[in-house]
Amino acid sequence: MSSTVQNNAALHPTVLECLQKYGIEFRVLECDPELADTAAFCSHYGFDPEQAANAIVVAGKSDPIKYACCMVLATTKLDVNKKVRHLLEVSRASFATAEQTLDLTGMQIGGVTPFGLQSIPLFIDAAVMQHPEVIAGGGNRSSKVLLNPEEFKKLPNVQIIEAMAIRRE
Repeated sequence: MSSTVQNNAALHPTVLECLQKYGIEFRVLECDPELADTAAFCSHYGFDPEQAANAIVVAGKSDPIKYACCMVLATTKLDVNKKVRHLLEVSRASFATAEQTLDLTGMQIGGVTPFGLQSIPLFIDAAVMQHPEVIAGGGNRSSKVLLNPEEFKKLPNVQIIEAMAIRRE
């Protein structure tokens, strides 16, 4: 199992500031940056992938580009072409590139989290909310955040969306 030592310094500074600003209750999980990707993290540290909530930045094709952060369980696949496209009110949507994600969030893939992204909508798949605790990114590749998903509701611009993700086969 992963260490749950409360080392707030392991978090991205913007993420820590957001968690504190909105009074979000959480625990920090430090991790090896080489194991930050969800499958590797869960396998190495003994977490169920069903408990991992991935933050995916989506870019809606418009001028200017419309972005959103979507939270889905690692065991599901984000429905970008139907559900998210409709939510963003654009004709086309796709996953943001690693470069777009870094430019928008200041975070690398493998550490992206909704904490600190108040300028864009946060869409959370309703399945994420069914768990007592989920793991989210810590804003970098060396930390994760463990929290009750109800804590996401303390953030601005949050919408809980039914069937935004499809279970992987």
